[in-house]
Amino acid sequence: MGAKLLKEIEEEVTALLSDLIRINTTNPPGNETQAAKYLAETLEKEGFKCEVLESAPGRGNVITRLKGTGEKPSLLLLSHLDVVAANPKEWSVDPFSGLVKDGFVWGRGAMDMKSMTAMEVMVMKLLKRNNVKLKGDVILAATADEEKGGEYGAGWLVSNCPEKVMAEYVINEGGGQAIPVDEKNVFTIQTAEKGILWFKVKAKGRPGHGSVPGAADNAILRMNKVVEKLGNYRAEMTLTLTVTQFLNVMAEENELAKQALALLLQNPAVGDQILDMLAKRDKAMAEEIRAMLRMTIAPTIIHGGIKENIIPSDCEAIFDCRILPGQSTTEALNRIKELLQEADLEKLDFEIIQANEPSESPMETPLYGLMVETLKNFEPNCAVAPILLTGGTDSRFFRKKGAACYGFQPALSDLPYGEILKMVHGIDERISTQNLVFGTSVLYTVVEKFMT
Repeated sequence: MGAKLLKEIEEEVTALLSDLIRINTTNPPGNETQAAKYLAETLEKEGFKCEVLESAPGRGNVITRLKGTGEKPSLLLLSHLDVVAANPKEWSVDPFSGLVKDGFVWGRGAMDMKSMTAMEVMVMKLLKRNNVKLKGDVILAATADEEKGGEYGAGWLVSNCPEKVMAEYVINEGGGQAIPVDEKNVFTIQTAEKGILWFKVKAKGRPGHGSVPGAADNAILRMNKVVEKLGNYRAEMTLTLTVTQFLNVMAEENELAKQALALLLQNPAVGDQILDMLAKRDKAMAEEIRAMLRMTIAPTIIHGGIKENIIPSDCEAIFDCRILPGQSTTEALNRIKELLQEADLEKLDFEIIQANEPSESPMETPLYGLMVETLKNFEPNCAVAPILLTGGTDSRFFRKKGAACYGFQPALSDLPYGEILKMVHGIDERISTQNLVFGTSVLYTVVEKFMT
């Protein structure tokens, strides 16, 4: 089959997404069961056998499978049903209306990631309708809790019923968005993601009267040193396999950035100067690349003090640290403690809130190759690059078990690229019906070819 857009599915996939957005699955609390049941019903109408598995009351995950002959490896189409909060006062439409207007579906989850759920469900329906003779199993799992770490969703499924979800290959979120460069598109495929180390630091002091500051030991001033030190820390820049390949493609495609990126690839140590220059032209892109090249630490929450005239004896702050593939959360925490030697380390307590190791999948697989080839069939002039996600996804649970996982939701940039980036977890999140058709068409072609 050549590259043809499945125009006939536009209304169906649009309605699917619109319905999913109307089911409010803001996490916390999640309440994903309602969305899982909705998907089970729509699939069961077409003869699929679905299971809705709850990890806790209301925390539903839906799974279904199309059996293959076993001649080829299995493939999991993965997505999550929960979304982050949305404040209706900030939006120009009701964030849970699923409104279709101006050629877009609007609402929380339109990009992250109910659109991908709708596309994957559509792919399953088409495989069945077209009576595709599969050589390997195709599994669909739409899960709970990704936005809070996945422990009630993908993490729970992998631990409690791996036989229902494990596959050699996984397609999930985190890549596929076209980056417009010099009149052509560079599509990304997510092959790696940073690890997470969320930690709390408690600074201790000695209380006293606010009018005699010298007689007390102010925990806020101690925490000030901690925030200053960690907030200004610039870890050494490191080139991972994925990022090296990404920068090579971007240098090839982008005349303006070619020289700068070539210099950066030769000598990552001068990366900051190069990215500072690049930021004058494209700040969003420069900062995204900067975060792909090093461990980052950002203070995100701080609490201290109880009354205007009391010097506080404790103060606590929470930090979001992200680490690169090849680094470990243990090494990161040791480095953090080294940095804080001069902030009276013995008066600081550390607590780990969440720690997930980074992960990376190989690019030398038949599925990756087929994704590249399919994108080039649909858009002959495009380029394709692997990308490291600075955030995290549920792919890590499957990579840990040896699956090759790719973030792949093919989408054209039909809005300015900077605006698209801002919409994920942002205001007026929306996706075009054109992209629902494009994404489903590419995804269906990849799955059909790979599994037959």
